[in-house]
Amino acid sequence: MHSLLDVLLTRDPLQRVRLSQALLAMAMVSAGVAGMHYFVWIGAASSRGVWLWTLFSMGGMVVAFALIRSGWSRRWPDPSLTVAQMVYAIASGAFAYALVGAGRGGVFTIVMVILMFGMFIATPRQMAAVSLYAVALFGATMALMAWRRPEVYVPAIELGHFIMVATMMPAVSILAARLARMRERSRQHRTELTAALARIRELATRDELTGLINRRHLQELMEQEHQRCIRSGHTFCVAVLEIDDYAVLALRLGRGGAETLLRGVAQESLRFVRVADVLAHWAGERFVLLMSDTRAPLARGGLDRLREKVADSRVVAADGALRVTLSAGLAEHHAGETVAQTLARAEDALHETQSHSRGRVAAD
Repeated sequence: MHSLLDVLLTRDPLQRVRLSQALLAMAMVSAGVAGMHYFVWIGAASSRGVWLWTLFSMGGMVVAFALIRSGWSRRWPDPSLTVAQMVYAIASGAFAYALVGAGRGGVFTIVMVILMFGMFIATPRQMAAVSLYAVALFGATMALMAWRRPEVYVPAIELGHFIMVATMMPAVSILAARLARMRERSRQHRTELTAALARIRELATRDELTGLINRRHLQELMEQEHQRCIRSGHTFCVAVLEIDDYAVLALRLGRGGAETLLRGVAQESLRFVRVADVLAHWAGERFVLLMSDTRAPLARGGLDRLREKVADSRVVAADGALRVTLSAGLAEHHAGETVAQTLARAEDALHETQSHSRGRVAAD
């Protein structure tokens, strides 16, 4: 069943919507065909004329479906051919009006269903154009039939029918405009909601001051890495980095110096972190670097390079450029221990290097 639907409607979600709409239009026309043949059965319409009308109406819908299904309609501004199908269906309705004589009042219901079908898809400008087209076409059809068959299409009655059509069509255009405004407001609300949710997600995972991953999100990532390593047998490293002489440097930078220093170090450090690794602002002047699928010797080489690059950079202060150094403690995760234990060993290594000589990397 699914394969049959895929053949008929394709697997492209957008194409499926277009083709489903085309099938719905064909179903509506099929209902009209049944109604027209009922008028033939009761003797109100010519069998030859109704069969000609049936070929005209169903043939047009089939061609529209084929154009959409083949992809040809994508070359045009309206790939779903909504307006084209509406114009064709209204022409079919005018044709039916000229055929069924005393039963012609039923055609108005079909035309209104066609217009309502388009209200949810077409733009207000398109609906206004289609409405004017319908008024003009039905007006011409009524005038022609009142002239050719006045005994059936009584001129006074046709004038009344025309007044009804000329009144209903603009009303449909007004409703279409209101629906379009509602759709636009709905789209705006969805856009605003999507932006708000994205902002919430950003705030939940990012440190607003430095733009780095925040502590809570890094803890989640470290637990995920821990579980991955249990399954794969690989390992990872954690490094704790701290800005040396942070309070002194922040004071020299002046007002807002602490924020300037943290942002500068964070952005400079990011330039030398592997794509697979994650750098986070942990607390105060401290950062934590998670290095996936990495052994301690390789991790230490990367940390030394990062530390040297940050030291080579300069942060502008009121009395000149400041040289910023980092101290780091490194720990490779051992099988059987928790993430918290690995992190604690990295912190112990940081304290060890700070107690001896700052601006270095110590490994546990």
